[in-house]
Amino acid sequence: MESLKHYLNEISPLSEETWKEISVLFKPKTLSTKEYFVKEYKPATEIAFLEEGCVRAFFTNSEGKEYNKQFFVAPSLIGAYSSLLTKEKNLIPQQALTACKIWVVNYNELEIRYAKFHDLERLGRKVAEFYFLEKERKELEMALQDATERYLKFRHQFASLEQLIPQYHIASYLGISATQLSRLRNKLSKKS
Repeated sequence: MESLKHYLNEISPLSEETWKEISVLFKPKTLSTKEYFVKEYKPATEIAFLEEGCVRAFFTNSEGKEYNKQFFVAPSLIGAYSSLLTKEKNLIPQQALTACKIWVVNYNELEIRYAKFHDLERLGRKVAEFYFLEKERKELEMALQDATERYLKFRHQFASLEQLIPQYHIASYLGISATQLSRLRNKLSKKS
């Protein structure tokens, strides 16, 4: 629980009164590898603090091919934000890629406390701003960078992830095939 408090305070400091109010709302939970935190076609109701592990957010096209949209590596917040805001069915499931330790909270329980705790409302705004900027950054990378640049950026951003998850997940995230990723890795290893 201390790691959650530290993580939130790094984003935007919370008063002790606010922390006391919200800390009791968070419940510990574990996810096993391949277990879903948020499923497809179901409305999301919870967010979580990812204390240990890695989770992917992905979508599946009409042919059944999966595309990894985002990786969340601890410490991080996870949840289907669009579904939480709209109350509509989630289209981007989130699945554990490793064993995970999380702290789960009902989103509505936090949201109703925004009016009373302005520091909590500010935290919520800063989290939303962060994920908006992350989404825009990823879109620009996909449009403006070649596969090598995207891969090098991935390795910098997710340094430990490459050893933890299957290569096809990384290839999907980069928008290339697993074969292309293998060739790219071989080419880069020869240069070093």
